Amino acid sequence: MGRIISLANQKGGVGKTTTTINLAASLAALEKKVLVVDADPQANASSGLGIDIKKIKNTIYEGLIGKCTPQEALIHTPFENIDIISSHINLVGAELEMVQMSNREKRLRDLLQPITDIYDYILIDCSPSLGIITVNALTTADSVIIPVQCEYFALEGLSKLLNTIKIIKSKLNPKLEIEGFVLTMYDSRLRLHNQIYEEVKHHFKELVFTTVIQRNITLSESQSHAKPALMYDAGSRGAINHMQLAQELIEKKS
Repeated sequence: MGRIISLANQKGGVGKTTTTINLAASLAALEKKVLVVDADPQANASSGLGIDIKKIKNTIYEGLIGKCTPQEALIHTPFENIDIISSHINLVGAELEMVQMSNREKRLRDLLQPITDIYDYILIDCSPSLGIITVNALTTADSVIIPVQCEYFALEGLSKLLNTIKIIKSKLNPKLEIEGFVLTMYDSRLRLHNQIYEEVKHHFKELVFTTVIQRNITLSESQSHAKPALMYDAGSRGAINHMQLAQELIEKKS
């Protein structure tokens, strides 16, 4: 059965989508079959993997409200070993529609259940909120990767996210664990970034990935070309960092 990992942080701009896209590409390069679930109405993970969302009939929205099967929502990306269930701005409306549904916190889990065994890893890119869609993602996941930008403001919201994870673990998903915190947009030349790394490491100890994602222009450039960094410039620091992260993730459970 595939491991389901949500990438979550209610603070925007910390690198969730960038990490999702590039971790997926790195796992795929290591011969793992990967499904990306784009659970963010902005649909940046979809466009970043070469999907024209304007041409997609069945998205996560249709799946969550019962208008399509998971098989009908699956899309093969242009990249080997990576499939995606894409998102759409309509997903904003799903929050309201799901309020009246039974088992509304478990709709995503039920949607993915028939296809989980097809993949080695299922990565869920969460929106920067703690609404019902993110609750669904955490209820579905085996574990959570929490990207943390190397800025002090990025640390402030962690307690709220950790409390949400604790509540979901106690009430909805007892198996949910924190896979790890990954520091993003890191610049070793900056004293502030080193201080934040040490602070996160001090508080969360072995839950912090050894790999850090360094600030790298290729990560931005590759997204404008609708490619992961690995397919855009395999020798770039961004591509290398995410390959190291993928290897560390695999080794943690080996």
